[in-house]
Amino acid sequence: MNPAYRRYHPKWYRARMPIFWWLRRVSYFRFIARELTSVFVAYAGVLLLVQVRSVAAGPEALARFTGWLQLPPVAALHVVVLLALLFHTITWLHLAPRAMVVRLGGRRVPDVAVLLGHYGAWLAASALVVWVVVR
Repeated sequence: MNPAYRRYHPKWYRARMPIFWWLRRVSYFRFIARELTSVFVAYAGVLLLVQVRSVAAGPEALARFTGWLQLPPVAALHVVVLLALLFHTITWLHLAPRAMVVRLGGRRVPDVAVLLGHYGAWLAASALVVWVVVR
């Protein structure tokens, strides 16, 4: 082998992308905002697991956890979490007609019908949860 030989490797062209590229269009901003709300979804899941753990630990642990939830800063945080979860859910449901194509009798079901079916399922699941909690 020739010691002076070097393999040819071209430089890759990469266009410079500013860090706030997603602020250029409203559609980009909504996409990034929906992706960022996944953090709030994960927080709600962890909060639910902590609540189940405190229930399993006994009445004292549940009382401490409930007392922590009633603190004003925590309650304010959970209002923000609720709004983020609602935004995440609504934008996710609006993606459903694009993500799944439903056919009945060889014809495509209209997007509005798929969307209304998802909203109906969300409403039914929410009513079931309210019924279980209130009962």
